[in-house]
Amino acid sequence: MQHWYESDLGQYVLARELDWFDAVSSDLFGFHALQMGECDSDFLRANRMPHRFCAGIDAGQLRAVPEWLPIAGQSLDLLALPHVLEFSPHPHQVLREAERVLRPEGRLLISGFNPMSLWGARRIMSGRFSSKPAMHPWHGRFIHLTRIKDWLALMGFEWVGGRMACYAPPVERAAWLKRFGFLEAAGDRWWALGGGVYLIHAVKRVHGMRIIAPKRESAWRARPAWAQPTRTSSQKLGHERKD
Repeated sequence: MQHWYESDLGQYVLARELDWFDAVSSDLFGFHALQMGECDSDFLRANRMPHRFCAGIDAGQLRAVPEWLPIAGQSLDLLALPHVLEFSPHPHQVLREAERVLRPEGRLLISGFNPMSLWGARRIMSGRFSSKPAMHPWHGRFIHLTRIKDWLALMGFEWVGGRMACYAPPVERAAWLKRFGFLEAAGDRWWALGGGVYLIHAVKRVHGMRIIAPKRESAWRARPAWAQPTRTSSQKLGHERKD
């Protein structure tokens, strides 16, 4: 993706994605944050966790593939997956690994190309009506947003927020992208699901029983009235005779 990010269209996408990642990740706290892939662009630059690092196949502080992360389970507070799922042969396994390495209440940030948009239409045309092999990113497998939601729900993730971005048609020249700039504001209002890129914020939920302790230790020793021992009828009779 990095070579494509240097193009006019790539810069258009990258700028809007970084704005969203900055706005969301700046308010997320913890200790360990990982960005998987695209290490030349820091998608977690606004985050303030003390240990932030990037992993990739041939770049980053950690060499790894997203399907099998060499990271201990429940050790991350934040995981970012910028355009990882559509270029993975096993996207479901990527999300399974995300669930494994994230702590309870850990946050997951995802960006992906929307197949139900003009961007998805261009991907189809690039594969069917061109004699040349599709170039990046059009050779990826764009995954429908509803499928991503279903996968996340099955793995115990709860949808926190998200949005669509990049409503302009995927034209290559910056001048044309500027002409279609009015679609950014109009798209959110009139074509909410037609953005070229979807951005997802999810949290890992772990449901279980929680023990609530009393405010004062003496409350444990205090016995309610119904728990007080009662005297039997023979004990009552003996007490009356003694009197």
